Amino acid sequence: MNSSAETHGQPATHHVRQAVLRWYRANARELPWRAAERTPWGVMVSEIMLQQTPVARVLPVWRRWLERWPTPGDLAGAAPADVVREWDRLGYPRRALRLHAAAQRIRDAHGGRVPGDHAELLALPGIGTYTAAAVAVFAFGQRHTVVDTNIRRVEARLFSGRALPSRSLTAAETRLADSLLPEDVAESVAWNQAVMELGALVCTARAPRCGQCPVRDACAWVAAGSPPAGETPRGQSWHGTDRQVRGAVMAVLRAATAPVPEALLLTDLAGSEQLASEHQAPPAVVVDELKALWRLPAPPEQRRRALAGLLTDGLAAADDAGVSLPV
Repeated sequence: MNSSAETHGQPATHHVRQAVLRWYRANARELPWRAAERTPWGVMVSEIMLQQTPVARVLPVWRRWLERWPTPGDLAGAAPADVVREWDRLGYPRRALRLHAAAQRIRDAHGGRVPGDHAELLALPGIGTYTAAAVAVFAFGQRHTVVDTNIRRVEARLFSGRALPSRSLTAAETRLADSLLPEDVAESVAWNQAVMELGALVCTARAPRCGQCPVRDACAWVAAGSPPAGETPRGQSWHGTDRQVRGAVMAVLRAATAPVPEALLLTDLAGSEQLASEHQAPPAVVVDELKALWRLPAPPEQRRRALAGLLTDGLAAADDAGVSLPV
């Protein structure tokens, strides 16, 4: 095979593939969305939940989700409030509403079955290029190039000699990934899984375990002396951000069994004492969540901005009675 990797004097792709595939067969994690009895719906749910969220946090929520809504039709008929509440603390809860919208489209346009056609997957609400390819590959065993953060990092180090890929997916990275994909369909599926797993377990961003890597001797980055990244990746901020305030407000709404007065969501610890003196006591069912929200060092304008964002995104609804999850 005369791939672009070999053309530029990079390690022989056959050697790399076989070594990575052998490693994967011996070290792959047993995950329910990889099991023989997996369903396309279970794979789709896992792919959306795993976006920017580690496996350990996804597993319990995924299991509860599939027990409650084992098919797209089951989720399609659920109330948005229940969908957001069941998403729990996975973060980026708009993903829950997008998955709900995709389930409704699957019910209405595809007879309740996740479509196996890549173009039809891509046309579903909230399903982007990566997710469409991943579902086509991991649920239906098709040959498509899957490029997530882990795969990009492994291929950047192994073939390009760079510590980390660029911030955004480039055309060159896509061409490289395409050139590395085996022609055999079954092997292409295994290759996508194996490189992704290698990036998750060994070729990690901050502390790569190069001594455990099955292709260390062929790695361009190791051969170059493992130079540091030209730009240190910034961790995702949380403390003091609108995201933190939004998350605290969502925790209150998930726990609430009735609308929460808006004033309780917009005040801080000192303001809550004033509200209490005015006989606006918090509902007992959400007192702990409200206290956590009040303790945040967030100025009034940040609290208002966070709540307004939740309302705009459809993650919350407001009326004269107060604020609640969407109906």
